[in-house]
Amino acid sequence: MLLLSTIGSRGDVQPLVALALSLRAHGTDACFCVPPDFRSWIEDLGFAVTPIGPSLRSTAAVGTARPTPDQLAALARRSVADQFAAVRAAAAGCDAIVGATALQIAAPSVAEMLKIPYRFLVYCPIVLPPPSHSPAVQIPRPTNAMFGAPLNEHRATLGLPPIEDVQNHVLTADPWLACDPVLGPGPSGTWQPGAFVVPDERPLAPELEQFLAAGTAPVYFGLGSIRSPSADLGFTMLAAARAVGRRAVISSGWTGLSAGDGPDCITIGEVNQRALFPRVAAVVHHGGAGTTTAAALAGVPQVVLPQVYDQPYWAARVTELGVGVSVSDGGGGGGDDGGGLGVGVGVAVTADSLAAALEQALEPGRQVAARALAPQIRTDGADLAARRLRELFQ
Repeated sequence: MLLLSTIGSRGDVQPLVALALSLRAHGTDACFCVPPDFRSWIEDLGFAVTPIGPSLRSTAAVGTARPTPDQLAALARRSVADQFAAVRAAAAGCDAIVGATALQIAAPSVAEMLKIPYRFLVYCPIVLPPPSHSPAVQIPRPTNAMFGAPLNEHRATLGLPPIEDVQNHVLTADPWLACDPVLGPGPSGTWQPGAFVVPDERPLAPELEQFLAAGTAPVYFGLGSIRSPSADLGFTMLAAARAVGRRAVISSGWTGLSAGDGPDCITIGEVNQRALFPRVAAVVHHGGAGTTTAAALAGVPQVVLPQVYDQPYWAARVTELGVGVSVSDGGGGGGDDGGGLGVGVGVAVTADSLAAALEQALEPGRQVAARALAPQIRTDGADLAARRLRELFQ
């Protein structure tokens, strides 16, 4: 049994679900330690789940206040305590732990205490610390100032020695890079099996099928589980689509985006992106690794509205590959005003700026580049990782 554990939104959890499904296909059981938002989804797939920390959905609400430094420190201490309790309980009887995201503070210590192997996954090259990889865009990483004291307090209760460098402890000496090598090429020496893509055979809802069939290909808009930078962003998106002569499919996501339904707009919930994206003219999104990969697989142009963390990196890669453009005011995600908690400043957009970006993305050259990129994207990353985990841990 392998424990798969992460702290974060759906973009952090879904690759582990892909890995668990591949492990099961090869005869290895897996269980999860993830935020409670994803418990019912994963349990419906037949995997046990130990919830960790509070629900994350409320953090996507428009107008959610940014925490103060004191609140961030308290949040870090509470998060470390929650992690040690949940991961330790979930790991009972497991043969190894696989952790993901840089806020996975407790998992390597729990594995050390249980004397079982630990493997760490990253979903973007810039999570790896310099000098392994030193891109122009940097992201927040766990710091000694924020996490050192609570981590070592809990390690002491487990009879473990203190850690001097939290970042090196969390990232480990040999992390695996679980993103596509064309979209996000990693540094030499890092094993990079490709993105972990969940197989999805779900049909599109009848009302969405009817909308798609009623006219030319629309533009998809969505921010996933990311907080919207403005309350009326859905209407801004619809106005931008109309400005370029397109209809709009707006994914409500965690932030509740909407512009109302009508002849040229439909609001949808959770959807099979693999089925929808090949049928749209362009994908406008926040720049999460999963959505960037799904749009690349579909062979359609992208417009990226980077908000936090690794999203400016994916926005830059989309631009560099010639398959889309980025709407950015330069303030969207490289800064660490959260002391290592990944709090960033979202990029604001207007209908005019978004329409201009859509016009660029829909230019014939970018459409050709997007179609050419699609067959280069790997879809077997989770299978390769499952095979290697079985070789290492069994």
